[in-house]
Amino acid sequence: MRTTRLLVAAATVTALAACSGGGSVEGTPGGSGVRDPYFPKAGNSGYDVGHYDLALAYDPDAEHLDGTATITARATQDLSAFHLDLKGLDVEKVAVEGRAARFNRAGQELTVRPADELRDGETFRVTVRYSGEPVTITDPDGSEEGWLPTEDGAVALGQPTGSMAWFPGSHHPSDKAAYDLAVTVPEGFGVVSNGELTDETTRDGRTTSTWHSAEPMSSHVVTVAVGDWETGRSTTDDGLPVYTAVDPQQADASREVLGRIPEVMAWARENFGPYPFSSTGAIVDRVEDAGYALETQNRPYFPGAPDTVLLVHELAHQWYGNSVSPKSWRDMWLNEGFATYAEWLWEEDEGGDTAQETFDALYEGSYYPDEDANDSVWAFPPADPPDAEHISASPVYQRGAMVLHKIRETVGDDAFRALLRGWAAAHRHGNADTADFTAYVEKSAPDEDFTEIWEDWLYGDGRPDGP
Repeated sequence: MRTTRLLVAAATVTALAACSGGGSVEGTPGGSGVRDPYFPKAGNSGYDVGHYDLALAYDPDAEHLDGTATITARATQDLSAFHLDLKGLDVEKVAVEGRAARFNRAGQELTVRPADELRDGETFRVTVRYSGEPVTITDPDGSEEGWLPTEDGAVALGQPTGSMAWFPGSHHPSDKAAYDLAVTVPEGFGVVSNGELTDETTRDGRTTSTWHSAEPMSSHVVTVAVGDWETGRSTTDDGLPVYTAVDPQQADASREVLGRIPEVMAWARENFGPYPFSSTGAIVDRVEDAGYALETQNRPYFPGAPDTVLLVHELAHQWYGNSVSPKSWRDMWLNEGFATYAEWLWEEDEGGDTAQETFDALYEGSYYPDEDANDSVWAFPPADPPDAEHISASPVYQRGAMVLHKIRETVGDDAFRALLRGWAAAHRHGNADTADFTAYVEKSAPDEDFTEIWEDWLYGDGRPDGP
């Protein structure tokens, strides 16, 4: 596998050199992918992105997108060429540091050869002009992502790799960046994205909305939602801005649950620590517009009005999954196990089932009305999904939450709440993997033995003996 990649990379550089007339090249090409265990082509090595500036124009009737992406990055090696992830769309021009650069396409890889070699540590800017009808990406589990046309516009959903369908970049959660997006649509359409709305102007029948996200963000939780929106602005008790955008067809059904955002945020801050971003909120689209909710940063996306428990889940992801992001997609349980356990804690604090009762029902096989669904909890270890198709399967969510409950049983409630807050603080705006988490837990409770939890619950096959 390694040899094949190196040969392909070498062939690409040779071809590029031939196009430019050859010449001495001291640097080497960056890698096409960061060798994620499930999505090996996702992301790119040789550089680290610091900022994306995306200028987009979308025509919903023609389903046509025009884009200019300006990416500011720092080389992490001497670079003769580098890769960007981009699936579909037509690339018209690429420039590096204002000078035209040669490029070629192969699958989801856009390979760029700058006119001048980039030195290790050098900050550089690459600009890509592109256009076309964005493709829809079907995940290994059958769900659809990317730039999805809707009845009244479109929505961009990126987990795990869909963002490469609408802008070029390093599309892996390990490469986080700040974002500015300016999105132009025909007058009458609204645009919602991440971060803060900094400007909105209408001229000559076209409206441009500008959004700014200062905190680091993985590309899979970047969103753009184009449509007809009823927007709401408010603040939490401590002054955090709340911005909601709701399809008018979902306004009545959503009003009560969205009104609880300040309450949920206050509860989450008490349990998880300071909120890591500059605003919060939600996007509620039509039921038929997407098949799933997603923890898009600052304001999660919902296809139809969510219930309170789903709202809790997606808002908890702002700490666990968005601020503390996985180093690879194998670490998905660190997102979903935490967000699922947040549901259990909320229900417990609201007078519903305790976390222990939920744990027991899952262990006994009585949680779901369907026997196959109960059995699926034990299909594989939460920290080791068998393949990309299963990174969002039941063990990642439910058995991942059960791991956290076993830790809570071991250390006690007070120490567990401190652990939740400490973990979010230790990796705030960063990335972590399972080894980081187990080391953190062991350091936080050095007198406890977690061997059984790690071996039987986190990495063990099948249902462990004894709850």
